[in-house]
Amino acid sequence: MTELKIQHILTLSYLLSKGAKYNYVSVTTSSLGKNIKKSQQAASKHLLELEQNKFIDRIISGRNISVKITSKGFSEMVKLSSVLQKSLDSSPSHVELQGTVVSGMGEGAYYMGLKGYTKQFQSKIGYVPFPGTLNVRLDDKIHQESIKQFETLNGVKVKSFSDGKRTYGWVKCFNAKLNNTINCELIILERTHHDDSIIELISKSCLRKSAKLKDGTQISIKIPIVS
Repeated sequence: MTELKIQHILTLSYLLSKGAKYNYVSVTTSSLGKNIKKSQQAASKHLLELEQNKFIDRIISGRNISVKITSKGFSEMVKLSSVLQKSLDSSPSHVELQGTVVSGMGEGAYYMGLKGYTKQFQSKIGYVPFPGTLNVRLDDKIHQESIKQFETLNGVKVKSFSDGKRTYGWVKCFNAKLNNTINCELIILERTHHDDSIIELISKSCLRKSAKLKDGTQISIKIPIVS
């Protein structure tokens, strides 16, 4: 039994979108090539190969080509869709990071204690954080890249505010678990002096004490992704 080739999937997808499951649809190799981002010659070859393997039926009348997907072709696309959906559903619903505990510049304690933040923390994440953040350096490039996605994810947003003298930026909070045991929050700051390799965690209590951490300690952080 001939299996559907990867290079033909986009062609069949395009034909499905044009209604070729039930009807013969008019198609030109130039328009097909443009839509699947291939040359006209490649598009023509795709149609020929799909017909030869009985994934489509073609009617050619002069320069006019009409195409309909066969039951075999549609069945293969359904199988592919099922495999993809299963893979997407079974993908991990969390991000795992590893890093090293490092000392910060002491600014976390000041900012975490500002009333403009503490009131919002209490109402939005259910507690006022310990006045200070745990700074973690992400040593590996893969973890530094993984953290970037949180810049565009929603999280729980603590809004920016002004005390009349200066404006303080927003903070986004994401539920996290330190070393698979301690609940905390990863925070993404609108304004920070750290580079992309440093992340900050907050919690109800001092994470250094509750997790018995010191500079240089290797830790893991698991962050659930809520779609």
